[in-house]
Amino acid sequence: MPEVYVAAGSNVRPRAQLRRALAELAATWPELRVSRAWQNPAFGFSGADFINLVVGFATDAPPEVVIGRLREIETLCGRPRAAPKWAPRTLDLDLLLYGDLVGRPGDATVPRPDLLRRAYMLGPLAELAPDLRHPLAGETIAVLWQRFDRAAHPLREIPLEGDD
Repeated sequence: MPEVYVAAGSNVRPRAQLRRALAELAATWPELRVSRAWQNPAFGFSGADFINLVVGFATDAPPEVVIGRLREIETLCGRPRAAPKWAPRTLDLDLLLYGDLVGRPGDATVPRPDLLRRAYMLGPLAELAPDLRHPLAGETIAVLWQRFDRAAHPLREIPLEGDD
């Protein structure tokens, strides 16, 4: 069964949205593994800080089915499908990796092209799967994270408990 990794982020009531998303994800994939949550500035637009994390799970569902379920959960959390790309988000669920697949299932590209450029994706992924090899870079996620310029992309660990 392929190991799947998904980035989750929100900057609109982010704690509540991420807790709800995690409950929905765990209902679908009960063996869900979850990284710590990290706060970082909005990227690409001015807005409230995001809270981000990464989840991992094994599934025999095809990638298009996984992507469809991720979109359903985003909709449940109030994200309109026609929302502008660089704007506040109630919830973003982005497929990062689906096993060693390289391609374009559904409306996604795997591995996610910006995974190696976004601290809020790569750092939490390194926490969950340090020994995993990136299917294109050929190096482990731990090595890729070790080389990452963290000073230029600050993250701050933050609890998911509490109010927004």
